[in-house]
Amino acid sequence: MTTAAPELARIAGVGTAVPGNSYSQQEVLEIFEIKDPRVRSVFLNSAIERRFLTLPPEGPDGARVMEVQGELLAKHKAQAVDMGVRAVQECLKDTGADLSDIGYLCCVTTTGFLTPGLSALIIRELGIDPHTSRLDVVGMGCNAGLNALNAVNGWARAHPGRLALMVCSEACSAAYVFDGTMRTSVVNSLFGDGAAAVALMADEPRAAPPSDEGPRIVKFASYIITDAIDAMRYDWDGQQDRFSFFLDPQVPYVVGAHAERVVDRLLSGTGLRRSDISHWLVHSGGKKVIDAVGVNLGLTRHDVRHTTSVLRDYGNLSSGSFLFSYQRLLEEQVAQPGDYCVLMTMGPGSTIETALARW
Repeated sequence: MTTAAPELARIAGVGTAVPGNSYSQQEVLEIFEIKDPRVRSVFLNSAIERRFLTLPPEGPDGARVMEVQGELLAKHKAQAVDMGVRAVQECLKDTGADLSDIGYLCCVTTTGFLTPGLSALIIRELGIDPHTSRLDVVGMGCNAGLNALNAVNGWARAHPGRLALMVCSEACSAAYVFDGTMRTSVVNSLFGDGAAAVALMADEPRAAPPSDEGPRIVKFASYIITDAIDAMRYDWDGQQDRFSFFLDPQVPYVVGAHAERVVDRLLSGTGLRRSDISHWLVHSGGKKVIDAVGVNLGLTRHDVRHTTSVLRDYGNLSSGSFLFSYQRLLEEQVAQPGDYCVLMTMGPGSTIETALARW
């Protein structure tokens, strides 16, 4: 007797959340009184117009007080939980589901460390059933959203009819170093705060598909560029007594040069060519990264319009960036039944993660 393959999981809903305050790049330069022309150039030529940030508090003289690592971790906890909770609520609203429908919760973050994890804190905050299965993915970086989605997809397919949620909550304001160097200035010019949640569900056998069916996750493909494992890293800076994120200037070219390899693997066995892909949702990693990936994959500006607009309006939101782009694609209402979509995230490792979805 043969057993039918489990149904593909579909994306049933998405929700996003950001802090209350946003700043233009010019405003950030003024707030921190940055005069160095090289640093100013990095900020003003980033293709970023605004970012949602949780800036350090003001001191008696009006200047920003630099937080120590303990204060940054406390900021991360407060912001990640607040944004994560609101993203879950928005996702459930979009899905048409209730808190009681959640069977699995996976939380992703890189910008701070929590034990117990973000999943436990969100379950307590929202009053989600304490029997809910959960997973915390911590420290994988900007690529982690698709790593976690792979796990969530597996749970959803193994539990048809049950709702599985993933939440990416990144308080990038809690992961900064302010020492005036170009290394830290590039990071400080790029990242913004935000959270995104996505709901997956596999239909029960012989169940009628919903009328507002979302795209189904077809497969995943990954690639770790081990020769560039240190090109992106978040590690301890002994001089500054805090964690510090490092981006090698060669990252855009390294990622771009390997983008074809992983996309070709993703499409292998599907009968699809790159020209058959109607929608591309690439991580908003930065202007040079987007350009390098676009050139190597032969993508047009229209193909990456959601990626570039999210970068423009939010900066690099780390692991949840691609879901902000997905939300913008949905708002356009251009996806048609039969359309294919490639989702791509990049991060430390150096890693490229991809997923193929079909409407």
